[in-house]
Amino acid sequence: MEHELWFTAILNKVLGGPVDAMLNRLGAPAANAAHPIPNYIAMELLAALVILTVSLVLRRTLSVESPGTLQHAMESVVEFVGNMNEEVIGHGSERYLAMVGTLGIFILLCNIMGLIPTLGTPTGHVEVTLGCAVAVFIYYNYQAVRQHGVFGYLKHLWGPVLLMGFLMFPIEVFGNLFRMLSLSVRLYANMFVGDVLESVFTGLIPVGIPAAFMALHLFVSALQAYIFMLLPAVYISLSTSSEH
Repeated sequence: MEHELWFTAILNKVLGGPVDAMLNRLGAPAANAAHPIPNYIAMELLAALVILTVSLVLRRTLSVESPGTLQHAMESVVEFVGNMNEEVIGHGSERYLAMVGTLGIFILLCNIMGLIPTLGTPTGHVEVTLGCAVAVFIYYNYQAVRQHGVFGYLKHLWGPVLLMGFLMFPIEVFGNLFRMLSLSVRLYANMFVGDVLESVFTGLIPVGIPAAFMALHLFVSALQAYIFMLLPAVYISLSTSSEH
């Protein structure tokens, strides 16, 4: 059993009983009834709590005349995501700004949490990355149905040539399902391997090497967060476009 982090211990102490009862009712009892909430779930919740807290603080301090440092930083993030969406999706991309931007911030925060002592990297667990990938899958398919309608989206997947559709439709369906695997495994593998290498080399050479691996971890974290924003934007563009 992995070492229980302090935030996980707090959650298990406060919510452990109700969570364990819920899991038992769902037919999926926890391995440890006294500690049903694992570290990666606790770290996800902590990341979401940080985002919510910063959003509330930012909302209360918004100013046109004298914007603060936090407001300037978030305006830069919004502008960056908005420009990326405009380049990838094109017209109407502002509709997807909130989802793509929030996803990127959440992934980045989850990626770098492992650099903070007493915290962990939730995206180093495939359950977390798969959950994010499923959310992306549901979102862009919902937007496609919203854009084309159910039958219009099925026709979109079928393709413009009727006879070729018998070949293209299963390929498109499989390709859409494979996107979840691709998104989740790419992020999980990078963050898991990064954590393992950092732990191993830090134990072997405790001077100098940790700083180098922390810098590498930070770079990989930012890169993977960007990819996890870029690919959903591509999927949205492909699924909502008028042409196939």
